[in-house]
Amino acid sequence: MTEQMARLPDPTSPIVSLRDVGKVFASGVRALDGLGLDVRAGEFVSLLGPSGCGKSTALRIIAGLSEASEGSVAWADGADAGPGHIGFVFQEPTLMPWADVAANVRLPLELAHADDAPARQAVARALERVGLAEFAGAYPRELSGGMKMRASIARALVTEPELLLMDEPFAALDEITRFKLNDDLLTLWQELRRTVIFVTHSVFESVYLSQRIVVMTPRPGRVFAEIVIPAGYPRDESFRTSAEYAGFCREVAETLARALRAAS
Repeated sequence: MTEQMARLPDPTSPIVSLRDVGKVFASGVRALDGLGLDVRAGEFVSLLGPSGCGKSTALRIIAGLSEASEGSVAWADGADAGPGHIGFVFQEPTLMPWADVAANVRLPLELAHADDAPARQAVARALERVGLAEFAGAYPRELSGGMKMRASIARALVTEPELLLMDEPFAALDEITRFKLNDDLLTLWQELRRTVIFVTHSVFESVYLSQRIVVMTPRPGRVFAEIVIPAGYPRDESFRTSAEYAGFCREVAETLARALRAAS
């Protein structure tokens, strides 16, 4: 692979760019083919596509958890692909069952050998942001599914990352909890102004959350279309039940259907 972590010389360039990224697994399965994507600082971008289209693979390549077979990942000047720069929220909360919530959230700081006092302050701040300050001493078995995911988000935020990668974090939750966490995530995003790349297979979720939706083709994944959602923020129940929202959902659903037909 050429210049896997090359730097972009222009500071006005996207915070991260995927350039003709391909991924072939050892089994011979090609997950991605010529994937190109620019994400700018402060954006909320969703990757939308059917299961198996390479959305999660693209996220893992951006995070440095997997290496592309072709192409490159380029970072803007001043950005870094290190663990302090990126926060990752997985599909499952992946909490350590023997550790309380505070210890789970503190894990990235422990791995970075952070000093005790600043680490404790960072953990308290992260828990406060996700509404779990009162549950710092609770264990994962004592938490609901939504609370476990909040703890996972707090763990991703504890290092104050510039880029937050979220891999279908709410897919396994009931609809009421999912709506609530969507609202809370947007509140956090507006407060912190971090860059978010959010993987989902839900048209409705992608429209509600995103400034821009990247519709991907079935495997091997590539960009089929990009759709801007020009609705303002904050977004709430009035937006979710509006004709405007329904229109955006219809447009995105039709685009996704075309992507599926084009690949068949």
